[in-house]
Amino acid sequence: MAYFVYIVKCIDETLYTGIATDVERRIYEHNHSDKGAKYTRNRRPVELLYSEECKDRSSASKREYIIKKFSRLKKLKLIQETTHSLHTNKIN
Repeated sequence: MAYFVYIVKCIDETLYTGIATDVERRIYEHNHSDKGAKYTRNRRPVELLYSEECKDRSSASKREYIIKKFSRLKKLKLIQETTHSLHTNKIN
């Protein structure tokens, strides 16, 4: 089963990083359910900015830990670089 690390932007412009097996479902939970993270419940709606696939829960948790230690600026750079490479790949 694949796991994903994701970053969302909250309504107050803060960034939240988490892991999930189904990112769409998890974003729905953050926005509409008590199953969303406590942090995001008072910062709805959230918007998905970034996700990356990991091979298993362990590697996803390790990557989440690394990203959570990033500064806001470094997280935004990661998001920007990924978005840029997605657009570049679509053009080529």
